Amino acid sequence: MADAVGFDLDAARRPLAENFAPWVIDLDIRIDSLDPEGAAVLSIPAGTKIARVGGIVCGQATMALADTAMVFAISAASGGCRPMTTVGQTTTFLRAMGGPRVVASARVLKLGKTLAFGEVALSGRAGDAPCATVSSTYAILGPVP
Repeated sequence: MADAVGFDLDAARRPLAENFAPWVIDLDIRIDSLDPEGAAVLSIPAGTKIARVGGIVCGQATMALADTAMVFAISAASGGCRPMTTVGQTTTFLRAMGGPRVVASARVLKLGKTLAFGEVALSGRAGDAPCATVSSTYAILGPVP
């Protein structure tokens, strides 16, 4: 696991606790890895808290995880957590998601001065074929404080 210079796993835990809505924090997000090239892997437990009928993980939880993972991928590429907001997020669900955890593997495709573009693969286990894919666009609102 490579840590982003100035934005390693320890540094990432603080913005997770301080900058996200309480219901996102309640998903029990774990930051599994960060890469300064603009990648992040985050995961949440796939339990009854985020399941719908039949034990299938609900789309709202997976979309929140994907959005959060992309924020951390952009932050890793930027060397720190910077102000940003989601402009667009398109999610394509390929099949039902199950497994012990929901894993979001995010990577930055392009990091510009005012916009960032990325993609996220969501799966039930690290290394599994994606259950959903996400294409994201973010507005960069300022520099790393």
